[in-house]
Amino acid sequence: MKKSLLVIIAVVAVVAATYLADRATRQPRKGILTVNAINSAGSPKAPKPAPDITLRDLDGKDLSLAQYKGKVVLVNFWATWCEPCQVEIPWLIEMQQKYAAKGFTVLGIAMDEEGASVVTPWVQKERFDVNGTKSQMNYPIVIGNDAAADKFGGLLGYPTSVLVTRDGKIVKRITGLISYEEISKSIESQL
Repeated sequence: MKKSLLVIIAVVAVVAATYLADRATRQPRKGILTVNAINSAGSPKAPKPAPDITLRDLDGKDLSLAQYKGKVVLVNFWATWCEPCQVEIPWLIEMQQKYAAKGFTVLGIAMDEEGASVVTPWVQKERFDVNGTKSQMNYPIVIGNDAAADKFGGLLGYPTSVLVTRDGKIVKRITGLISYEEISKSIESQL
């Protein structure tokens, strides 16, 4: 009888601890976090400056985020094996086509551990259905690393996108699949 009671108490304790840990670490389901949140004093927080990062593109050339100052940039952390990333790539291609002439670019940061040896052939081979047309990724791709991700506050998963204004301030951070309509509105508000 005492053993059964101890087992029941142990099981209840494990279930309670699991429930509390899940609640403490759960991320919001919306996926979109506006950086212009309210601080503890009740006033709006100022947008943070985007970090100064320089990474290598698929041709091995250095590319920095600072090169895009004066443009609205959607920094998109992704990986070739990430299914939600593959779902949003056609949307990113379409946004690049739609807004590039107005001073916008997507900057794809590929986070595959194998680096360019995996990413370059994948980008060259893959085609995505964009409004009935098979299209290749049409925006700059660089090879990322943990240090670059850490400069953006770390990643909780892929894809993660960060919207940067023309003057280099972060105004949105999206963890998970983007909402095409909502991110389009955010981009348009910055152009």
